[in-house]
Amino acid sequence: MYEPPKLTDRQQQILDLVQSAIERTGAPPTRAEIASELGFKSANAAEEHLQALARKGVIELVGGTSRGIRLRSETLRQLNQQRGKQFALPLPSLAQLTLPLIGRVAAGSPILAQEHVDQTYLMEASMFPRRPDYLLKVRGMSMRDAGIIDGDLLAVQRAKDAKNGQIVVARLGDEVTVKRFRRTRTGIELIPENPDFQTIVVPTGGADAGELQFELEGLAVGLIRNNMML
Repeated sequence: MYEPPKLTDRQQQILDLVQSAIERTGAPPTRAEIASELGFKSANAAEEHLQALARKGVIELVGGTSRGIRLRSETLRQLNQQRGKQFALPLPSLAQLTLPLIGRVAAGSPILAQEHVDQTYLMEASMFPRRPDYLLKVRGMSMRDAGIIDGDLLAVQRAKDAKNGQIVVARLGDEVTVKRFRRTRTGIELIPENPDFQTIVVPTGGADAGELQFELEGLAVGLIRNNMML
């Protein structure tokens, strides 16, 4: 029979906050969000409490992502019983996702075409603020200052439109690229996060509009550091 570990009042607060965030938004909170909610002076204090919870076996911490907090199934069962809920299945947000890893993309073909899939991964949905559709291996260092480097796996949600400032996956002719999106009066700018690279400008009208064939493939919704999985 599962015997829940004894938690301090503060640890219980954080555990309740993590479950509440997952139920409400589908994703666990960041360390900064925990610190803000509970009045800590820094995110380091939240990290210390999370590490203590991990040592007691009630959560798992996943490196390489700011929302890498997972509740163990025994913890979920105990929390639901304490709240008078009937426990049946884990929260939908904790379900596993099967995500294809996209390799080289052939010109003119859909990004999720079977021939582009190198392999698949099983991952927890709760690692991501929004549900991704696939993983894309990052090539190059144009997004270095956004923390996205060569070899990382970018979790991508399929989309055909984006808001200014979002990091997107876009197709430009025969190339697929990761950049920050900005729409202007005359076109679209794909902005790198590295001063060694230039902004790509895609006109949407006039004589130059047809020079670059642009298509938005998706939005970045998470990042997995390359040394976690490969």
